[in-house]
Amino acid sequence: MDPIAQLDEFEQAALHEIAAAADPTALEAVRVKYLGARQGRLKELQSLLGKVGKDEKPVVGKRFNEVKTRVTAALDDRKRALDRPAVAAGGLDVTLPGTPCSLGRRHPLMQTIHEFKDIMGRFGFTAADGPEIEDEFHNFEALNIPLDHPARDPLDNFYLAAAGVATGSGPKLLRSQTSTVQIRVMEKVRPPVRIISVGRVYRPDTIDATHSCMFHQMEGLMVGESVTMAELKTVLRLFARAYLGHDVHIRFRPSFFPFTEPSVEVDMSWNEPNKPWLEIGGAGMVDPHVLSSVGYDPDRVSGFAFGLGVERFCMRRYGIRDIRLFTSNDVRFLRQF
Repeated sequence: MDPIAQLDEFEQAALHEIAAAADPTALEAVRVKYLGARQGRLKELQSLLGKVGKDEKPVVGKRFNEVKTRVTAALDDRKRALDRPAVAAGGLDVTLPGTPCSLGRRHPLMQTIHEFKDIMGRFGFTAADGPEIEDEFHNFEALNIPLDHPARDPLDNFYLAAAGVATGSGPKLLRSQTSTVQIRVMEKVRPPVRIISVGRVYRPDTIDATHSCMFHQMEGLMVGESVTMAELKTVLRLFARAYLGHDVHIRFRPSFFPFTEPSVEVDMSWNEPNKPWLEIGGAGMVDPHVLSSVGYDPDRVSGFAFGLGVERFCMRRYGIRDIRLFTSNDVRFLRQF
């Protein structure tokens, strides 16, 4: 038979059996049959090259290489097709690349909270957590807020049970300050204490650009021997400097809080025209009655506490003008951070 005709017959037979192979095992048998190194049919056809005349060799050799290349490529394609998982009944090819998912990022408030914890951690303060649903003892009584204090008015708090109604452990409310955590920590830990608590607090304020009924607060507490207001002012100044990236001035104004004595409002200078000072929180020395309520000896230890608004710092840093943007769930706003 003509060598070219034999090569054409070999090609057609090999391609037919390759296409008919139903699984990898059958395909391997076809490969050995046609391209096997020892007994494959291609090995037999290769001997034809030595028998053809000198003038025919270039044509037969070229056709031999074409047939070998095409059959080898068909084997590779079929192998990849058999190795690919079956297409689902709905027409989904699970081998195709998936739809890329964009990576999420932390909410700007969460970024601020993580940075707060990192900065205060470098000052030796550890983070402590507490429940957001509190009892009146931890939210008021242990903080030296008596029953007749206006801060306990039901209209100024989110009570979950009506005040004065016996409910086993007493009325519950959403905590109005993170100072509740300092009480829970001091009940369990003996001095020295150096902690911060960062979390949500709730107050029924009218919602506008600068107020919300839910916001975040960082409470700081340091108790030990000979703790002074000078240390309080230093911690606040260094904290603000680390967060804002530049030095700031701290000013204390006399104020009143039931759980600190003396108490101060804390102002910081932002070097803005016509607005040199901005109030950023309250602070003071822990009231001796608060220390006594958790079993500390106020004659032996003293301490300071401060509370700062997380939203206020975040808004200042990023130039945010409306606190409502934090809870708007608008991705156009969130993607900026």
